[in-house]
Amino acid sequence: MIRWGLCCIFKEQPITFRRATAAFLSKKNRSEQLRYLNGLVLHNAEALYAALCFCKDNGIGDFRINSQILPLKTHPELGYAIGDLPDGQLVEEKFRMCGTYSRDHDVRTGFHPDQFTLLSSPRADVTAKSIDELAYQAELADLVNADVINIHGGGAYGDKASALERLLRNIENLPDAIRSRLTLENDDRVYSPGDLLPVCLETGIPFVYDVHHHRCLPDGVGIEETTELAMKTWNREPLFHVSSPLASWHGKNPRNHADYIDLPDFPECWIHLTITVEVEAKAKELAVKDVMSHFLKPRII
Repeated sequence: MIRWGLCCIFKEQPITFRRATAAFLSKKNRSEQLRYLNGLVLHNAEALYAALCFCKDNGIGDFRINSQILPLKTHPELGYAIGDLPDGQLVEEKFRMCGTYSRDHDVRTGFHPDQFTLLSSPRADVTAKSIDELAYQAELADLVNADVINIHGGGAYGDKASALERLLRNIENLPDAIRSRLTLENDDRVYSPGDLLPVCLETGIPFVYDVHHHRCLPDGVGIEETTELAMKTWNREPLFHVSSPLASWHGKNPRNHADYIDLPDFPECWIHLTITVEVEAKAKELAVKDVMSHFLKPRII
């Protein structure tokens, strides 16, 4: 049975997550910064609870949490710990409530750090900042009961083999709080499933199969075989991604995501699997409900 996933934000529902820019916040003194951030974070914790309730009420079994739910948490000058906030204890309690709700109602949650979170970079400072970001998300994941922190392979930096070796080595050196939740996803420009699956098998890190990315960056292995290989990397329910191109597969740039999922883009070999499928479509909850309505229709025999 498929568990359908909604990614980060809503199209029509009045559930919003607030952010802050470093430029805006840097104009305030430290006390003002923390008070302002306190308000944002409390709002976001309440919005997350509302998002989980919406998912439960609409049969959506997975919600990807926006990585900036704690705005500027790891910024080098403006960063903070939850305990630094005026209502830090209340913030933690609200996020724990989200974790309890997700556990009680079987709504899976996870994170997908931004593209600057890199474990394959040749620069030690980039790697260190990336690990700090992953540590923050692991801390929050513990509060909200999230079991996935999903990243891409990063760049090739002119030598893909060396980059993959750095990726593997850095994964092996991660603390368990991060590594136990970390997953790797193929992208549409640099790392195909064929590049990342060996890393996943060697490190024990699960592979998040993005079929759209695979179609954009094929590696000579078919969808059905790649699905089977990806499934074997998981010690819990596998997580996959699906999307459709904004124009068409014959258009100039099929990488951009459409508002909805074209049903032929959904792999037939996934239909009867027990997996989570996050719907990466611009219409957000409307797209998830649309694709669900097709697969949940009673079948006439």
